[in-house]
Amino acid sequence: MIKVYFIREGYQGMVDGGDNIVEANWSSVSSIIHRGGTVIGSARCKDFRERAGRLQAAFNLVSRGITNLVVIGGDGSLTGANLFRQEWGSLLDELLATSRITQDQRIKYKSLHIAGMVGSIDNDFCGTDMTIGTDSALHRIIEAIDAIVSTAYSHQRTFIMEVMGRHCGYLAVVAGLCVEADYIFIPEDPPKSDWPERLCKQLSQASKLRHPEAKITSFTYVRNSI
Repeated sequence: MIKVYFIREGYQGMVDGGDNIVEANWSSVSSIIHRGGTVIGSARCKDFRERAGRLQAAFNLVSRGITNLVVIGGDGSLTGANLFRQEWGSLLDELLATSRITQDQRIKYKSLHIAGMVGSIDNDFCGTDMTIGTDSALHRIIEAIDAIVSTAYSHQRTFIMEVMGRHCGYLAVVAGLCVEADYIFIPEDPPKSDWPERLCKQLSQASKLRHPEAKITSFTYVRNSI
């Protein structure tokens, strides 16, 4: 029989061990399909970047009899998983040398199998149409923009929406198209220095067709953070 465990707070929970590694069952995942994010938490872990932290993480896994990991994350999480896999044998040797594990455990848990799943809202990974988290992130962005559209129109103000994306402009582009943004900044196509003047001129021309006396001096645009 295969047991499934949740490791809370990512690598930090793996290093800390204890109650952070809990056995999962059907009730653990009931009524969560409509929720975004992760119910077991996520955290950056400086300890796991050091060998001492990975050594403690290896001890916690062996102590629980865990030999297979499913790592869901972005570049940092998957890079860390690959390093952990590469060091696994030497980590167990060190644990054995310090009598923290037995010879039988060293033999039984000699291999660590890892399945990596890209959970990046940036949608910047090749080989897949959409990474885990992108769709829910896009929905949240659109909901937030929709909530302030009426204020933008009534006050005739400029609203700047900055979204995640790092070096990938997918979220900014799709969100901008969905909410009819006037301008979109993405790293793949940086704007020219005179973009404010060009945009105001373009919007003024379009507005005068409907309101001859109107003057456009502000606008709404979406950009992604870099």
